Amino acid sequence: MEFITHNLAPIMFAGLIVFLLMGFPVAFSLGACGLFFAFIGIELGALPEALLQALPLRIFGIMQNDTLLAIPFFTLMGLILERSGMAEDLLDTIGQLFGPVRGGLALAVIFVGTLLAATTGVVAASVISMGLISLPIMLRYGYDRRIATGVIAASGTLAQIIPPSLVLIILADQLGRSVGDMYKGAFMPGLMLCGFYALYVILLAIFKPQWVPALPPEARTIREDSGKSGLASLLVLTVLSTGVAITFAKNFAAVQTWWKGELVERVALDETIVLSMCVGVLLAFVIAVINTVLKLGLLSRMAERVTFVLIPPLLLIFLVLGTIFLGIATPTEGGAMGALGAFIMAMVRGRLSFELLRQALNTTTKLSCFVLFILVGATIFGLTFQGVDGPLWVEHLLTGLPGGQLGFLIVVNIMIFFLAFFLDFFELSFIVVPLLAPVADKLGIDLIWFGVLLGINMQTSFMHPPFGFALFYLRSVAPTKEYMDKVTKKMIQPITTMQIYWGAVPFVVIQLIMVGLVIAFPGIVSSGLDKNVVYDLDKVRMEMEAAMPDPGAAEANDPMANMEGAEPADGAASEPDGAAPATTDDDPLKALQDSIADEPKKE
Repeated sequence: MEFITHNLAPIMFAGLIVFLLMGFPVAFSLGACGLFFAFIGIELGALPEALLQALPLRIFGIMQNDTLLAIPFFTLMGLILERSGMAEDLLDTIGQLFGPVRGGLALAVIFVGTLLAATTGVVAASVISMGLISLPIMLRYGYDRRIATGVIAASGTLAQIIPPSLVLIILADQLGRSVGDMYKGAFMPGLMLCGFYALYVILLAIFKPQWVPALPPEARTIREDSGKSGLASLLVLTVLSTGVAITFAKNFAAVQTWWKGELVERVALDETIVLSMCVGVLLAFVIAVINTVLKLGLLSRMAERVTFVLIPPLLLIFLVLGTIFLGIATPTEGGAMGALGAFIMAMVRGRLSFELLRQALNTTTKLSCFVLFILVGATIFGLTFQGVDGPLWVEHLLTGLPGGQLGFLIVVNIMIFFLAFFLDFFELSFIVVPLLAPVADKLGIDLIWFGVLLGINMQTSFMHPPFGFALFYLRSVAPTKEYMDKVTKKMIQPITTMQIYWGAVPFVVIQLIMVGLVIAFPGIVSSGLDKNVVYDLDKVRMEMEAAMPDPGAAEANDPMANMEGAEPADGAASEPDGAAPATTDDDPLKALQDSIADEPKKE
């Protein structure tokens, strides 16, 4: 019994693993394991009986957490946009735009996947929607099956790291850090990862062009009456918008100075990027609207189609992120604004129906309840685990690793990588992250940087065979039997599971490279964060002392000076020169002293 009492923490953690391997739902496994070991600890005398009395307050704290409200808001926003046909229109338009280029469809999938990641924030929704929409098109025009499936799965997992990601919201809550800071830190790594995916496709187009063919001329339907592609006007519009955005970015500090009415010398990089992009895309949209309303004929069909399909979701994303980065809105308020914007966009497009709204609300409710139940279970488990000194056991276990911070990071990333074989990112965030955060903080690791690193690692875990969740999501929508293509009337062979697995391997390698780059170059994350202001405490103390009044003068003006053993003031002897003697009417403390002195006389 003594052995169990002293090793209750590791036994409890092993018990949780047993519960999970037996196939019980994670939320109930956490709650049951926490209550079971709490009962054992109380019976053995290792835990006080009053421990579980704190449980209701912790659960009420979950219900009062405003940050978690961002999860249903962002989920609803993404589902409305995705089910209103935005993804399909985007892929069709971008595919037509990049169609003449080898690998153009794959680049379109990466670009649209990035936009879906910034709207849905849910890996399953992104992978399934992209699989249903883009996979038949890529198979129709002869893409290698491994490349097609790998691009779709990888672009879908970008929802893990690109703001406004649900994973980042939960990590911020578990790490005790700001969601806005977590978004700022993940901004640059997310864009870099998208760039690496695109670079891989470009290299394939150069060295393996037969794997990523261009669209045939008959598939390019957005053309002018003369047969031209209309890319020239789109290029001019892009150059004009980009030039205005760059000019705005260079003069953003001056704009801030004019807006606030005070000198602004420096503006955060993330704020500059987001607002400059907003200005650029808004200008392009205004030009397209004026051209359409007045029928000026300045823009081609391709330019108008790209503008009207691409700009609204971009504006919505930039608006949500911009308000969060600028501190105008909290993530919850930004999510609510995003959901309202999605409603408006769906109504404008004529795609908002009662059935769509019902499905979106139903899915949002299920996901929110899923997260809430896991959080309640994790709270029960965490309370008991803290009671048996579990965090101390984890700290001793991980701080004793060789290599200091680097050794800790290597072991933690390997552990997260393999635990993700069996656990979803929600489960990892609620089970593992609370155990790792105190150790990382004690080792001097910035928790924002640590959270972004874990987010990238969790994204990697979605892709690795044979247990990657994204691969199973894609497997559920990929064709398993031979079928006839409705456009080409040709028989399309099915996609095997091994083709999906092999297609994911190059992108897993790219993601692991990104993990290594973030560890080797922390500035990738920290460059997007606001600089901490460092105060010189000695200088502050000296300034405070210099501002303090002379001690002699202070004593002369101190009403407490004459309380004990001092002679009564008969005149102005105790008063400074030129000062009028204080009266009880003007001095409340003196009046209180006199009242206390008179009490014995009244008795």
